Amino acid sequence: MKPLFFRFLLPLLLLSIPLEAAPSVSNPVVSAYFSPNGGCTDAIVGALYAAKSTVLVQAYSFTSAPIAKALVEAHKRHVDVQVILDKSQKSERYSSATFLANEGIPTYIDAAHKIAHNKVMVIDGQTVITGSFNFTKAADSGNAENLLVINNAPELAARYAQNWKEHLGHSEAYQARN
Repeated sequence: MKPLFFRFLLPLLLLSIPLEAAPSVSNPVVSAYFSPNGGCTDAIVGALYAAKSTVLVQAYSFTSAPIAKALVEAHKRHVDVQVILDKSQKSERYSSATFLANEGIPTYIDAAHKIAHNKVMVIDGQTVITGSFNFTKAADSGNAENLLVINNAPELAARYAQNWKEHLGHSEAYQARN
C-alpha cells in the first residue's frame, strides 16, 4: 500500500490543497545620479514626460523651472499631478508653488513638522524618485547631491504613496499669490 500511496495518492492530495497566490515579484530597475552636473534634473524631467496616470510629489525646496514645467506638461496631458511642499515654500521668493498652483496643479503645504524634508516623486504607482536632491537649480549645478530613480517597483511605490497620503491628511491647500 505504501508504494501506491506515495506514487499516486499523495500527489493527488497535494494537487487538491489550495495554495495561496505567490506574492508578486517585481524586478526593480535602479538608476543612480549625482550632482553637481550629474543628470539629476534631466532624469526627473524624463520620468515626468513618461508619466501616464499619476505623479505625487513631496518636496522641501522647489525652485527648478525644468521640473516645474515638466509637471505642468504632465498635468496638461491629463496626468493627475499633486504636490506637497514644506511650509517654507509659502514665503520663499522663488518657489514653484505659485507657478504650479496657478497652472491648476493641486498644491499643498505640510506645516505639521519642523521641516517637511522629503524629496520624493511617485509616478504611475511604479516608479519612485528619491534622494538628497532638492528640486532646485542649486542642487543640480552646485551642490553635492544624490538621486535614485527606481522603476518597476510597485510595492515600494505603494509604500511611498501611502506615506504621501498620510502627509496630505495634515496639509493645507496652497493659496497662490498672483
